[in-house]
Amino acid sequence: MPLAEEKRFLLRLDPAIYRALRKWADDDLRSVNGQIEFLLRRALKEGGRMKGPGGAERAPEGPDEAD
Repeated sequence: MPLAEEKRFLLRLDPAIYRALRKWADDDLRSVNGQIEFLLRRALKEGGRMKGPGGAERAPEGPDEAD
């Protein structure tokens, strides 16, 4: 089964936040992108906005989800 197409976007970060993410990612043997995705998935699951490995719990809202 082919992987779902990933949404790409530019993310601007404060340099101190990037350095902290880079160190955390290195400690966890992940890329910075992988670390950000890991943290976002965890926050979404804990906030009840995502369930399971990748399925959204609620329908997307707002204009950005229609892309």
